[in-house]
Amino acid sequence: MAEPTGTPETPERLPLFHDDPQLRRRRGCSSIAGVVIFAAAFGGIAGLIGGEVAGLVVAGVIALPLLYIMFYNLRRRVWLEGDTLIVRTWGIRRIDLTAAERIDLVISDVRGTRTVSLLVNAGKRRKVAKVDLAVYSGAGGRELGILQLRKLANALLNNTEANGLVFSELLVAQLKSEARGDAAAERPLYRLASAAPSGKYIQRFTMEAVSRFVATLE
Repeated sequence: MAEPTGTPETPERLPLFHDDPQLRRRRGCSSIAGVVIFAAAFGGIAGLIGGEVAGLVVAGVIALPLLYIMFYNLRRRVWLEGDTLIVRTWGIRRIDLTAAERIDLVISDVRGTRTVSLLVNAGKRRKVAKVDLAVYSGAGGRELGILQLRKLANALLNNTEANGLVFSELLVAQLKSEARGDAAAERPLYRLASAAPSGKYIQRFTMEAVSRFVATLE
């Protein structure tokens, strides 16, 4: 399916992802290699116990869902069009940010790389989207661009159901920090990422937790 494109009649469509084809290819190759090694290890153990057929079956059972998840993540793209998130995986779905019933801030930690994301839930099946705001490793990382953060903050501001004002203020504080020329470690998103306890793959911060943090910002 082709990627969405804008038209003169629709609002500007901004990509909310870092599109690096070379990095995506490297991630794909390393993921496939990891799946093969993981499935082969379990298949080998099963083969020693139950024979060659059992080993192949176990390897397939392990590999197929992992490959599905891998290709799902590689295909995933998120755009912002006005107040609407457009998410592409196997198909395309649209989520109205102003009508979302719940918004959480989520921090994932994979081998020391922490990703700060917004989890938007519209309260309907398949109407959930994750927007990655920043990825940090060590003292640096990469963040969404200024324009994307500004547009996202504006869209969240109009959400009254999930108190989007809190998350809008967080993004505005991030923009102000960037404008002052603060180092990455001094920016709100980095501070949130580093404050999350280690040892957990994914952690969810509720609106109330984010609100308390935003209240401490200048």
